[in-house]
Amino acid sequence: MSGNQADVVTRVGASLQTSRTQYKQHAVRLVLDSGDSIAEIARSIGVHEMTLGKWVKKARDDGEESTRPLDEDERAELEHLRKEITRARMEAEFAKKVAAWFAKGQQ
Repeated sequence: MSGNQADVVTRVGASLQTSRTQYKQHAVRLVLDSGDSIAEIARSIGVHEMTLGKWVKKARDDGEESTRPLDEDERAELEHLRKEITRARMEAEFAKKVAAWFAKGQQ
Protein backbone atom coordinates (compact mmCIF):
# COMPACT_ATOMS: atom_id res chain seq x y z
CA MET A 1 0.00 0.00 0.00
CA SER A 2 1.37 3.40 -0.86
CA GLY A 3 1.98 5.98 1.82
CA ASN A 4 -0.48 8.34 0.17
CA GLN A 5 -3.33 5.86 0.49
CA ALA A 6 -2.58 5.27 4.17
CA ASP A 7 -2.30 9.02 4.71
CA VAL A 8 -5.75 9.57 3.20
CA VAL A 9 -7.32 6.94 5.44
CA THR A 10 -5.45 8.29 8.47
CA ARG A 11 -6.67 11.84 7.80
CA VAL A 12 -10.21 10.58 7.42
CA GLY A 13 -9.72 8.73 10.71
CA ALA A 14 -8.95 12.01 12.47
CA SER A 15 -12.54 13.09 11.93
CA LEU A 16 -13.92 9.67 12.88
CA GLN A 17 -16.68 11.04 15.10
CA THR A 18 -18.28 12.98 12.24
CA SER A 19 -17.46 10.66 9.38
CA ARG A 20 -17.36 7.06 10.61
CA THR A 21 -19.18 5.69 7.56
CA GLN A 22 -16.84 7.44 5.15
CA TYR A 23 -13.84 6.19 7.14
CA LYS A 24 -15.08 2.60 6.90
CA GLN A 25 -15.70 2.95 3.18
CA HIS A 26 -12.17 4.27 2.59
CA ALA A 27 -10.64 1.47 4.65
CA VAL A 28 -12.67 -1.19 2.84
CA ARG A 29 -11.77 0.29 -0.56
CA LEU A 30 -8.08 0.08 0.39
CA VAL A 31 -8.42 -3.63 1.11
CA LEU A 32 -10.50 -4.37 -1.98
CA ASP A 33 -8.47 -2.25 -4.41
CA SER A 34 -4.89 -2.57 -3.17
CA GLY A 35 -4.49 -6.32 -3.01
CA ASP A 36 -2.81 -5.92 0.39
CA SER A 37 -3.95 -8.11 3.26
CA ILE A 38 -6.49 -6.98 5.81
CA ALA A 39 -3.77 -7.29 8.48
CA GLU A 40 -1.42 -4.95 6.58
CA ILE A 41 -4.07 -2.32 6.00
CA ALA A 42 -5.34 -2.58 9.57
CA ARG A 43 -1.84 -2.00 10.97
CA SER A 44 -1.20 0.92 8.65
CA ILE A 45 -4.40 2.77 9.58
CA GLY A 46 -4.52 1.82 13.26
CA VAL A 47 -7.65 -0.35 13.22
CA HIS A 48 -7.92 -3.78 14.80
CA GLU A 49 -7.63 -6.53 12.19
CA MET A 50 -10.90 -8.21 13.26
CA THR A 51 -12.79 -4.92 12.98
CA LEU A 52 -11.53 -4.22 9.47
CA GLY A 53 -12.21 -7.83 8.54
CA LYS A 54 -15.85 -7.44 9.60
CA TRP A 55 -16.18 -4.23 7.56
CA VAL A 56 -14.73 -5.95 4.49
CA LYS A 57 -16.94 -9.03 4.96
CA LYS A 58 -20.04 -6.83 5.20
CA ALA A 59 -19.03 -4.90 2.08
CA ARG A 60 -18.48 -8.14 0.17
CA ASP A 61 -21.79 -9.54 1.42
CA ASP A 62 -23.44 -6.32 0.23
CA GLY A 63 -21.96 -6.91 -3.23
CA GLU A 64 -19.00 -4.53 -3.19
CA GLU A 65 -15.97 -5.75 -5.06
CA SER A 66 -12.79 -4.21 -6.34
CA THR A 67 -13.29 -1.59 -9.01
CA ARG A 68 -9.58 -1.39 -9.76
CA PRO A 69 -8.86 -2.26 -13.38
CA LEU A 70 -6.34 -4.97 -14.14
CA ASP A 71 -2.78 -3.81 -14.68
CA GLU A 72 -0.65 -5.04 -17.61
CA ASP A 73 0.81 -8.01 -15.71
CA GLU A 74 -2.58 -9.11 -14.43
CA ARG A 75 -4.11 -8.77 -17.89
CA ALA A 76 -1.27 -10.84 -19.42
CA GLU A 77 -1.66 -13.51 -16.72
CA LEU A 78 -5.43 -13.64 -17.31
CA GLU A 79 -4.92 -14.13 -21.06
CA HIS A 80 -2.28 -16.81 -20.41
CA LEU A 81 -4.57 -18.67 -18.01
CA ARG A 82 -7.49 -18.53 -20.44
CA LYS A 83 -5.30 -20.05 -23.17
CA GLU A 84 -4.09 -22.69 -20.71
CA ILE A 85 -7.68 -23.61 -19.80
CA THR A 86 -8.63 -23.89 -23.47
CA ARG A 87 -5.65 -26.17 -24.13
CA ALA A 88 -6.44 -28.32 -21.05
CA ARG A 89 -10.06 -28.73 -22.21
CA MET A 90 -8.89 -29.79 -25.67
CA GLU A 91 -6.45 -32.29 -24.15
CA ALA A 92 -9.18 -33.72 -21.91
CA GLU A 93 -11.52 -34.08 -24.88
CA PHE A 94 -8.77 -35.78 -26.89
CA ALA A 95 -8.03 -38.15 -24.00
CA LYS A 96 -11.72 -39.12 -23.86
CA LYS A 97 -11.73 -39.88 -27.57
CA VAL A 98 -8.55 -41.94 -27.31
CA ALA A 99 -9.95 -43.88 -24.36
CA ALA A 100 -13.17 -44.55 -26.27
CA TRP A 101 -11.19 -45.68 -29.31
CA PHE A 102 -9.11 -48.10 -27.21
CA ALA A 103 -12.20 -49.38 -25.39
CA LYS A 104 -13.91 -49.99 -28.73
CA GLY A 105 -10.85 -51.88 -29.97
CA GLN A 106 -10.91 -54.15 -26.89
CA GLN A 107 -14.36 -55.51 -27.74
